[in-house]
Amino acid sequence: MADAAEALATYFKEEAGLLVASLTRQLGDFDLAEEAVQDAILEALRRWPTMGVPREPGAWLRVTARHRAANRLRGEARHRDRVQRLARLENAAPQPEERMADDRLVLIFTCCHPAISSEAQVALMLRSVLGLTTAQIAKALLTSEPTMTKRIVRAKRKIVDSAIRFAVPAGPDLRPRLAGVLTAIYVMFNEGYLSAGPAASQRAELADDAEWLASLLLQLLPGEPEVTGLLALIRLHQARRRARFDDDGGLVLMREQDRSLWDRAAISDAVGLLNRALEAGNPGPYQVQAAIAACHAVARHWEDTDWGRILRLYDVLVSITDSPVAALNRAIAIQYRDGAGRALAHLDELGERLSSYHLFHAARAQMLRELGRLVEAAQEDRAASRLTSNPAELQLLERRIGWGSGSG
Repeated sequence: MADAAEALATYFKEEAGLLVASLTRQLGDFDLAEEAVQDAILEALRRWPTMGVPREPGAWLRVTARHRAANRLRGEARHRDRVQRLARLENAAPQPEERMADDRLVLIFTCCHPAISSEAQVALMLRSVLGLTTAQIAKALLTSEPTMTKRIVRAKRKIVDSAIRFAVPAGPDLRPRLAGVLTAIYVMFNEGYLSAGPAASQRAELADDAEWLASLLLQLLPGEPEVTGLLALIRLHQARRRARFDDDGGLVLMREQDRSLWDRAAISDAVGLLNRALEAGNPGPYQVQAAIAACHAVARHWEDTDWGRILRLYDVLVSITDSPVAALNRAIAIQYRDGAGRALAHLDELGERLSSYHLFHAARAQMLRELGRLVEAAQEDRAASRLTSNPAELQLLERRIGWGSGSG
């Protein structure tokens, strides 16, 4: 029973989004695809404990989900469009893994249609492509669950009412969706790089998928600087992956990372990509973020970090995006260049906008600790711990709280 549940949990974490994307493209129906995948998971929970885990659990779930989708369609076959979808599904050849990954990009482009609001685009992508729950999405986007439920329902209805095709658009129809697609891939990478959920600290397979999708997007738009910048940004972060966690799964902050574990060849290639993007002379937010990541990546030691250049780049990023998170990171750069006192003044200006963001409180705690205000620092770390469920982040915060209380 335990082995079956573990195998199912592993598949669901790593592959369910691909399966939902593939079925959605074939059926043209988000809800039906999600329901069919859920049916397949329930069937696995019933059967695997007695029959054993199949040799290829992913393939078993794909076939079962297709059958469950067909059964649901037959139950409503009086509707002509459902009959047509049933015929397409039953006559379709099984999808290889690489096509299923391609289906994920199709689904992202569909979610990012201009007819759908930008807020709903991100929410629908998180739900349908990553498989996050509505509650997780609401927390990530700083809104209530009922509001998020309505937003997702409206977005799905808009796709149906507007007859939006499940396909990667071509020509002039592609570029209006580009900003949303870049955001979607970046959000996917961030969820893989440092997960928002409690099940795992990171989801390496999701980060790899995001890198692959960014590379696929670059093949579609080889001359687009922001696409190139996003791929460079992802690869610069990926190059440090081996050093980010210790043997016990604990988070290792950049200052303490063993830089001999960083992939220097990958860093060099990513910097080359970034330089290619910057040659266009039109820097956007992903190129600027990649330039910041490159400043960290090329420094052989923490003390070699060029905080002055990083701060100038954050000035550019904040002017482009007006992002409070970018402003938070700018304040951290000020801390390392000018000290915690000046940085804290800048950070406190963001309190109203970032009060529900755990990294705001964690950064504030770090600055207070440097200033010797240990009790206040522990209070901020407690506030941060209440706002995250990532296991590695919680472990780090609890250790810091122990320092502040004198027990660490």
